[in-house]
Amino acid sequence: MDNDENKDEEDWSEYASAGYSTAYDPWADLVPLEEEEEDDYNFDSDDIIFSCTPPPSNDGLDNLCRMGACNYCMARLSGKSFTWKEANDIGESLTNAAIKRGAEKNEEVEYCPFCEDLFVDIKMMAEMITEQLTKYEFKKMQLGAHFPKDQIITEDELRTQYGANGSQAIKSAFNDALGEQLVSNIENIELVKEQPEVMLLIDTLTLEPSIELRSLYLYGRYKKLERGIPQTRWPCRSCKGRKDGCESCEGTGQQYATSVQDQIGEPLRAAFEARDTAFHGMGREDIDVRCLGRGRPFVIEMKGPERRYADLKEMTELVNSTSNGRVEISELRISRRSEVARIKGTDAEKSYTIRFKIEGECDTEKIEETISSLEGETLEQQTPQRVAHRRADKIRKRKVVSISNISVEENEAQMDVRVESGTYVKELVHSDEGRTVPSVAGLLELPCEVIWLDVNDVHAD
Repeated sequence: MDNDENKDEEDWSEYASAGYSTAYDPWADLVPLEEEEEDDYNFDSDDIIFSCTPPPSNDGLDNLCRMGACNYCMARLSGKSFTWKEANDIGESLTNAAIKRGAEKNEEVEYCPFCEDLFVDIKMMAEMITEQLTKYEFKKMQLGAHFPKDQIITEDELRTQYGANGSQAIKSAFNDALGEQLVSNIENIELVKEQPEVMLLIDTLTLEPSIELRSLYLYGRYKKLERGIPQTRWPCRSCKGRKDGCESCEGTGQQYATSVQDQIGEPLRAAFEARDTAFHGMGREDIDVRCLGRGRPFVIEMKGPERRYADLKEMTELVNSTSNGRVEISELRISRRSEVARIKGTDAEKSYTIRFKIEGECDTEKIEETISSLEGETLEQQTPQRVAHRRADKIRKRKVVSISNISVEENEAQMDVRVESGTYVKELVHSDEGRTVPSVAGLLELPCEVIWLDVNDVHAD
């Protein structure tokens, strides 16, 4: 898991439950106290001081009843084993027993002093949330709750003073109670702490749920079969990608009508009912360069998908049938966010076929010998002028791994070349006014102009 994921999960843990058991037993680690070591607890109400030992003693349970604890908190603080499904009945039974022993509820107490009647609304909340969640397709959910800080402090003080030793804190208890109810309401869902498909956060003040649909990631390889298409969306230079666009981009907000991202992403976005997409490729080719062979590895991210499960073979066919021969994908499979870092961080060698024009007189044998001499050479490449506006101006050293299939026809030459990741292949030919050394143009001492370039393979295996 990458650092961002760890960070997200650490942040979420501030709200999440300590566990998702449906049969919470808070007394597993209870250490019995020696009788002579028991402390007295006092509850002052209406000038009457009740001296008692904490639950599960009858005195302690009677004290909770007098304080006005709701049935759920009676069970939670009682020191007895229970599940949230039966908590109300157990709490009611404990309250009735306390009343029979002579405990009288303080009628002036309007809400449970421990939870402010939050647990009483659990079923209502679960039904409301269930209604909202049923329109989404998911199997794994993480649940959390946001409580006001003062409520957490107050409940902790009361629970420590009047509840049984080891009683479950309100945040953890609330998450367990609500989670158990949701699992009962929605078929085939699982509460998890890692890699959720849906994250649910409850504001306990407003009882409003916040539902976050986590991104769906798909790995594959793409071929770009047509020149003139950028890999990702390219905002219009005039309006900077403004929502309504401008005259220059015909209202699209994009510099180019389509992209590899949209050729792949839009059919998938519609199929998964996602809000948007993000595209992560293992490097990128220039707009005027095709990508052939096995294709370039990529991960496409479906943001906020309402659907998550589909036959990926059918999804592959969907993309390929709607791209009109521009783009083709293969090897589509489910991925994870951590694979984005791998895709972007892999330094894969690449193989190209490049065709170029030599301006000037030069015999075929010399051209072939010159091209062959570059095999095994380490290039020193200063950032090309064409990308200097977006990349640091520095010299990079890259190796030419191999050169093969050299052909020369009059003043045009063609070759297959395999280079290290990050090599500027066009500059290997024309030198970019001497910014790449050595180069074909530099060695021939003749201007060279690239006619076309194809990526033949991305050696990522």
